[in-house]
Amino acid sequence: MRLSLVAVLLIVASTSAEPPTADGVKAIDPRVFPADSDRAKELPKLLRADAGKRLLDAVTRENAAWAKVTTVAEWQAFRDARITRLKVAVGTFPEPPKAMTIKTVGEIPGDGFVVENVVYESRPGLWVTANLYRPTDPPAKMPCVVISHSHHAPKTEGELQDMGMTWARAGCLVLVPDHLGHGERRQHPFRTAEDYAKPFRVGRQDYFHRYAVGTQLDLTGDSLIGWLAWDLMRGIDVLHARPGADKTKTILLGAVAGGGDPAGVAAALDRRVSAVAPFNFGSPQPEDYPLPADAETKFRYFGEAYWETSRCIRRGAADGFAHWTIVASVAPRRLVHASEFAWDKDRDPVYPRIRKVFELEKASDHFAVAHGRGSLKGRAPESSHCNNIGVLHRVELHAAFAKWFEMPVPKEYSKRVPAKDLLCLTKPVDGVTPKLVHELAGATADEMPKRGRGELKARWADVLGPCEPTAAAKVLESKATTADGITTERIALEPEPGVVLTLLLLRPEKAADRLPVVVGFAQDGKAGFLLHRQQDIAELLKAGFAVALPDVRGTGETKAGSDSARHSSGRTSASLNEWLLGRTLLGLRLADARAVVRHLKTRADIDPKGVMLWGDSFAATNPADKPLATPMEVDPSPTFGEPLGALLAVLVPVFEDDIAAVAARGGLKSYRSILDAPQFYIPHDVLVPGVFEAGDIPDLIAALGKMPHRYENTIDGQNRPASEPAKGGVAKWFVARFPKK
Repeated sequence: MRLSLVAVLLIVASTSAEPPTADGVKAIDPRVFPADSDRAKELPKLLRADAGKRLLDAVTRENAAWAKVTTVAEWQAFRDARITRLKVAVGTFPEPPKAMTIKTVGEIPGDGFVVENVVYESRPGLWVTANLYRPTDPPAKMPCVVISHSHHAPKTEGELQDMGMTWARAGCLVLVPDHLGHGERRQHPFRTAEDYAKPFRVGRQDYFHRYAVGTQLDLTGDSLIGWLAWDLMRGIDVLHARPGADKTKTILLGAVAGGGDPAGVAAALDRRVSAVAPFNFGSPQPEDYPLPADAETKFRYFGEAYWETSRCIRRGAADGFAHWTIVASVAPRRLVHASEFAWDKDRDPVYPRIRKVFELEKASDHFAVAHGRGSLKGRAPESSHCNNIGVLHRVELHAAFAKWFEMPVPKEYSKRVPAKDLLCLTKPVDGVTPKLVHELAGATADEMPKRGRGELKARWADVLGPCEPTAAAKVLESKATTADGITTERIALEPEPGVVLTLLLLRPEKAADRLPVVVGFAQDGKAGFLLHRQQDIAELLKAGFAVALPDVRGTGETKAGSDSARHSSGRTSASLNEWLLGRTLLGLRLADARAVVRHLKTRADIDPKGVMLWGDSFAATNPADKPLATPMEVDPSPTFGEPLGALLAVLVPVFEDDIAAVAARGGLKSYRSILDAPQFYIPHDVLVPGVFEAGDIPDLIAALGKMPHRYENTIDGQNRPASEPAKGGVAKWFVARFPKK
C-alpha cells in the first residue's frame, strides 16, 4: 500500500522528536544574551549600579534635609532622630552595671607614673583587658582619658604607652583597653608564626578576624561597633570609679585606622564624654586625599561597604546617620576634627557642616582641628604615618585640651616597657573566665523565643528588608529554540527598574498545554544546574515537566567578577552595601524568586497549581574530621558552602501560596551553627542581621507543614556535612509528588 505524501509527513512529524537526554541538557547554552552582546556586558554591572544609585539618592536626601537646618532647634531635631536610629542599628545595650567588676592584676612603677594591669567585665562573661596609667602622686582632680586603639596593634603598642605615660605624668588617669578581638581579647589562635604550618601575616590576624567577630554579632542583631563602643563606655566607668577622677574632664581619643569609629559612636551615645577626637571618622578618609571638586555631592557620608563593618554601620544610608552627623552630635560638648594626614580644608564637605553645628549651639570655641601631613601613599617623614596617634598629631590635641580644660601642655615622655609586662591574663585570675564572642552570641541566639508559623512571614520580612516584588515582572525578551527534544525559551525579566533577571524555561518538545514546573535556584544559577544536574533535568522533561532555571540578581549572567565568598571579596562588599541601605541580598533575591514564580503562574503553558521549588548547591564541603581554624587571607582557604538555593526554596513558600512541593539540597542546617566556632565558611550574601529575632531555618522547614518537602545534604556553619548524604536525584521524587493527570 502506498502512503500519500501528507501521511508520510505526519508520521515523520509524530516520531521525529527525540526524548530529552542528559547530553541534550548539557549541550544547552545557559546564556540568555550572547556573551559579546552589549546587554550581556551590562548585566554584571547592574547590582552595583543599583546600590550606587540608591546610595547617591540617600546622600541627596540627607543633603536636602541638612540644607533646611537653620536654627539650633532644627539641628537638634535633625540630630536626635538620627542618633536614635543609630542606637537601634548598633544593637541592644544591656543596662549599665550598678557596680563594675574591676580587678587590678599587676602594677609597673615608672618615673612619675604607675601602670596598672586591670580587667573589667563590660557584659556578663565579657572581660576587657586594659592598662591604666595613673600619676605616682595624684592631684586632687585628675582628667580622665580613654584611648580607643587602632586595628594595627593592641594596648601594648608603643604610641599608646607614650600617651599613657605622658598624660599620667601630667596628672591624668589614662585607660587603654584592648578592643574586642585584639591582643588578649583575640578570638583566634594565630598569635605567632609557629601557630600555623604555612606563612601568614601574624600582625594582621586580629584585624582580619574583625570580620568574623562582627558578622557573628550581626546575626544576633548586635554589631561589632556597638560592642566596641559599649566597652569604651564601661572604660569610662573604670576611670570615674577612681578617687580624684574629674568627671567633667572625660576625654575619648579614637586612634587612626579603626579607633576613631567606636570613639565617635561612644561619644554620641554617652553624654559623659566631655571631648572626643575620632581620627579619620566623620572626616574624609586617608584614601580620599586629595578630595575631588564634586566631593559635596559624591562624598561617602555613610562610609564605604567594607568587611570591617565599623566603617559602614548597618542601615546608615537608610536611616540617615552619616558619620559627620554622629561626631557633630557631641556639640555643644567638645570635638576635634582629626585626620591622620594632610587636611584638604577647602574641599572637605563635612568641616563647614560641623562648624555650623557648633555655631548654632553657640559653642564655636569647642571645635578644634588636628591633622598630620602628606598622604597615605607617601613615606615618612614627609607623610605622618602612625600606628595610633603620633607626636605630631598630639601637638594640636595638647593645645585644645589646654584651652578647654586648663590642662598644662605636657612634656612628651617615652620609655616603653616590654609588651609582656603589660599583659593582664598571663595566669588565672580569680573570678575571671573570659568567654569568646561566638559563645556569647550563641547564648543570645538560644534565648530567642521560638517563632510559630503565623509569625514567620512578618518577622522574616522585617529582618530581610524589602523582599516583595514591586510589580509584575516585565518581559524584556523571549526567544525559543528546539533541539534534542527540548524546547528552550530564553527569557529576560525586569521585576523592577534597573534589575534584570535571566531565565531559561525548558519544556519537552512535544508538551501538553499546562505543564507542572520545577523552578531551580542555586548560587551558580542556571549554568550550574545544566552542568551538574543534567540527568535530573532530563528525567523531569521526559516525565512531562517543565524546568525553570533563573539567575537571581548577582548570580549567573548578572554575577559581577569573581564568585569568591571570602571576607574581602566583591560579593561581601555588595552584601554590605545592601545592609547600609537597610536591605539584604537574600531579601532582594527572594523578591526575584517570587517574581519568577508569579510570572510562571501567569503563563498559558504552566499549571499554576503545579509549581515546585528545587534549591541546590554544587559546592564541595569541608571534611568533618579536618581542622578548619585557618589564618585569614591564607591560601588555600577552607571551602565555603553555597546555601542560597536551599534558602530560597524554603523561604518562597512562606510568602507565596500554592507551592506544590519543595526539595532542597546543600542548605544550611541552621544559622545558629555559624556561632559554633570562631570562624565560619558561609558567604556574607546569605546572612541576615537579627535573624534569630525572626526564627531559624528549622522554623522555616517546620512551617512547610504538610507540603511535600525534603531538606537534605545539609551543612553546618563551617561547611561540613550536617546530615547523612541523600541517595538518588530529585527528579523521581518530584514526579511522584505531582503525577500526570
